[in-house]
Amino acid sequence: MNHIELFAGCGGLSLGLESEGFKLLLANELSPMAAETFAFNHLGIDLKNKGIRPEDKVYWISSQYTRQESVERLKENPNMAIGLKGKVSDLRKIDNPDLQLRGSLLIGSILDLNEMLANRQISSALKNGLGDGEVDLVSGGPPCQSFSMAGLRQHSNERNSLPWAFAEFVKRVHPKLALLENVTGILRPFSIDNKKYYAWYEIAKAFAMEGYVPICLHVNAKYVGAAQNRPRFVMLALRKDIAIKVRKNNQEPALEKAFVRSFDFFKLVKSRNGDLEYGHLEFHDVENGSDLFNNSIFSHLVTHRGERASLSKKLGEKSNLVTVKDAIDDLHSGGASKSKYVKYINGTAFKRQSYNDSMLTNHELRANNNRVKARFRLYQLMARVSSKSRQEISHFLRIGDKALVQASSLKELLSAGWLMTQQGKKVENLSTKSLLALLEPLQTKKQTQRALAEDKPAPAALSIPDDACHYHDGTLRTLTVREMARIQSFPDWFEFRSKVTTGGQMRKFQVPQYTQVGNAVPPLLGKAFGKVCKEILALAD
Repeated sequence: MNHIELFAGCGGLSLGLESEGFKLLLANELSPMAAETFAFNHLGIDLKNKGIRPEDKVYWISSQYTRQESVERLKENPNMAIGLKGKVSDLRKIDNPDLQLRGSLLIGSILDLNEMLANRQISSALKNGLGDGEVDLVSGGPPCQSFSMAGLRQHSNERNSLPWAFAEFVKRVHPKLALLENVTGILRPFSIDNKKYYAWYEIAKAFAMEGYVPICLHVNAKYVGAAQNRPRFVMLALRKDIAIKVRKNNQEPALEKAFVRSFDFFKLVKSRNGDLEYGHLEFHDVENGSDLFNNSIFSHLVTHRGERASLSKKLGEKSNLVTVKDAIDDLHSGGASKSKYVKYINGTAFKRQSYNDSMLTNHELRANNNRVKARFRLYQLMARVSSKSRQEISHFLRIGDKALVQASSLKELLSAGWLMTQQGKKVENLSTKSLLALLEPLQTKKQTQRALAEDKPAPAALSIPDDACHYHDGTLRTLTVREMARIQSFPDWFEFRSKVTTGGQMRKFQVPQYTQVGNAVPPLLGKAFGKVCKEILALAD
């Protein structure tokens, strides 16, 4: 089995797919910073220390700089490189695509890549799997900030055109399967001229118009064993001839039921030339008991849901879900030994023979002043009080109005443990008046900061270092890149490259290590989809 990875990022989805037997034909990523990480881990190419060597299968689709200007290329604003006219393109020098592109990384815009496919030699080579006969899978997660519920949700944002660019690439390459991943916010409608617009539905129609039968899913990485509550939209689209074969050989009623609706949708889209109103296709939601996840090959996506997990709160049992503590407790001073989860992602799931524990990277602790540490300690205690008390204290920290906080909430906070002053002194047994005086200088406009709950999966939004602090009493700091990577289910041997973090205007185009982790598809989710795709392809034989 082979695959092409679009919007590859640092390579979380590719890592999962390759662990299930998919061989990378080529990958495409816009950001040179994320691409540097992908190249190092997936291709064994060290761009940071060795530059771009003639033999390296890392090609810029478009750049303002020549191939010899490695440093400039790796620091380049990728938005300034978009557009082939007047730019340097390594692909113009490709004369043997089957040999030169196999196992390569193409850095640049998918829009420019699609334009390059006008070159019949390159287009034909990709359509024929670079000598493999066909491409089995094209996968990827188009940038999703404007679909995200945490973002601005701008329908007109140019990033929203990228799923259609994905569909254009699929049209040209004609793989057996296409897998598109995006944020859960894509399922919620935009309002345009008082009409609702469902992006996921329009994307499904676009793929149907290109000859693909879509199955749309709402999944969560926590149900495949990642230590993060990370809901995602995923569309798995089967080329019509493949879908027909799979349906013929399938013996699972739940999958047949899903195919009936998807084929009906496919036929309607084709017969109406894409002009089909919303309501003719549903997405299968992992949270609502869809039978597709319980009794079909898609059960690979719910290995950690189970009856015990759903009833654990009611019965007081330990959940099947992997927690933050499972993921990172061994990494702080005095932490526990490695959990089964850590051993699994470093061993059975994504094993690399050459790695040992002494080689741990990306675990540099970030320095915080005493005022920030005092606030982090407060967040740790707020995670232990009732939601009412937590909400009142949060409002006070943002607004500063003492009337917002009831005495009962302050007393509950005091009973949760010791606090710290902005001078770094531990204090206990304060009066409510003294507590308010301690809290006042800790006020902040940041609304997303919190302490992680050690006994639960981490929240989804963890791409900015200051979003979350450690749960452990003696560890008053934000998470390291390695700790965030553990939560996402990256193995310890996977090394993140380029700068650690960024700020200001640079955030508009730079993708530092923290953002690479936060944007990635959790490898365990990629692995689960690798199993699903592998079984679908087997049914098509």
